[in-house]
Amino acid sequence: MEIEILRKHGFSLRRIAAEVGCAVNTVRSHLATGVSPTYERQKKRPSKIAAHANYLRERQAAAHPNWIPATVLYREIVERGYEGGMSQLRAFLRGIRPALPADPVVRFETEPGEQMQVDWVEFRKGSEPLYAFCATLGYSRASHVEFVSDMKVGTLIECHQKAFVALGGVPKRLLFDNMKTVVLERDVDGPGEHRYHAGFLDYAKHCGFVIKLCRPYRARTKGKVERFNGYLRRSFYVPLASRLKQAGLQLDVVTANAEIRRWQKDVANERCHGTTGSKPADLLREEQRHLQALPPPWRGDITAARPVVASLPVDAEQARTVVVSAQMAALTPMQHPLAVYEQLLVQLRGVTEMSS
Repeated sequence: MEIEILRKHGFSLRRIAAEVGCAVNTVRSHLATGVSPTYERQKKRPSKIAAHANYLRERQAAAHPNWIPATVLYREIVERGYEGGMSQLRAFLRGIRPALPADPVVRFETEPGEQMQVDWVEFRKGSEPLYAFCATLGYSRASHVEFVSDMKVGTLIECHQKAFVALGGVPKRLLFDNMKTVVLERDVDGPGEHRYHAGFLDYAKHCGFVIKLCRPYRARTKGKVERFNGYLRRSFYVPLASRLKQAGLQLDVVTANAEIRRWQKDVANERCHGTTGSKPADLLREEQRHLQALPPPWRGDITAARPVVASLPVDAEQARTVVVSAQMAALTPMQHPLAVYEQLLVQLRGVTEMSS
């Protein structure tokens, strides 16, 4: 443009070259063509995520209709040599499936040691069912998970015992939905006068915690554990089950419980929680000082049909009416032979080596 302007002002070629700072032949060549030069962008270099694009698509396809979060896939591709950052990965995943809008939930905070929320998560029905018992402390958000093959009252009690040991004590109140292994019938003789499962009521009395019930059709009353249930499914179950599926295997109770301990210790309780802004493991150490002491081993018999007196310190809205359910389900063994356990772990390690 400067050459064109100087030429229109009558400058000689030599004078234009001196003014612009180029050779006379360059000025002559430009004036002869009459075409303005344009900037051409260099070819875009391949991104660091490009080498892992097929792997990421295959992982998400194996997890369909579920979705593996970016944090899980980031750990996987780093082991496969990925040197980029999380932002590149998130941008790539957004191109596969746009992020869904967050569903706002209003939560009520509780004091340390005051409340624990309990729920079942159903992963698979049929001849080989798979369920997860989830317990989340209201203050620290520290959680405990047990994978089981049934949801009987004996299994529920055994899961509670393991959760109290893992979390370091017993909270004052436990919040449940309307599961039949806890409450048989609501509002029998009036508001808040419920009929409880006799075996579980005895166990609650033994441990010293108060039974709290969610309002019917309001699962968000126990939103802390509900939120954790979704996190468990996305960050643990879907990645692990899809990896085994790629190898022609199915996730079972033994393998799930073997893997969940490491995940809880290294991932779930070490993440920065979105609501508290702190790691659950850090807040748990503070909350443990407010938990009740662990009770002695429970020797109750949940199979006997007998009268039960509601002497447990239940809330006023829960007190007064307690009946016995006929023939309680017996405790179901949750252990497997050691050889089966070792064989499954060998298979799982083999799958990990194949995928890496």
